[in-house]
Amino acid sequence: MAKVNLVSKKITMDLWNTIKFQLLAHGYIQGIPLSESELNCLTLLGINKESELSDFCNASCSEEQRDKEPALEYKSHIFKNPQTVRNCLSKLEKLGFITKEGKNRKKIFLSESLKIQTLGNIVLDYKVICLDTKKI
Repeated sequence: MAKVNLVSKKITMDLWNTIKFQLLAHGYIQGIPLSESELNCLTLLGINKESELSDFCNASCSEEQRDKEPALEYKSHIFKNPQTVRNCLSKLEKLGFITKEGKNRKKIFLSESLKIQTLGNIVLDYKVICLDTKKI
C-alpha cells in the first residue's frame, strides 16, 4: 500500500484575497509570472466584473492622475496614471487573463477560461499530487 502525506488546510478569506489567490494559482500552474501590480489589477477587475476600459483605467490609478471620476464601485490606487493601466491590460490580454469586447474593444473582463469565481459563497478545492518516483 502506498504511503502519502496528506495536508489539509481550511481558511477563511475576504473576496479580494479569494480572487487574488485564484489568479495567483492559475498563473503559477501555467508558469506565468505575475507582478504584484498585475495581480492587484486583475483582482480589481474581478471584483468590478465587466468594466468599461476608461472607467477601469481611472479606477486603478491615483486620484490626481485621473481623466475623470470612474463609474465603478471599487477603486484602488495600483498604478500612477491611466496609461500605465492600459499598458498592463494589454499585456494581460496577450497572456490570456482578460478579454476585450464590444465597439473598439472598450468592454473588459476576466477571461471566462480562467474560471475565476467572484460571486456568492466560494469554496476552492485544489488537489495537488506529487508522486515520488524513487523506489525504496
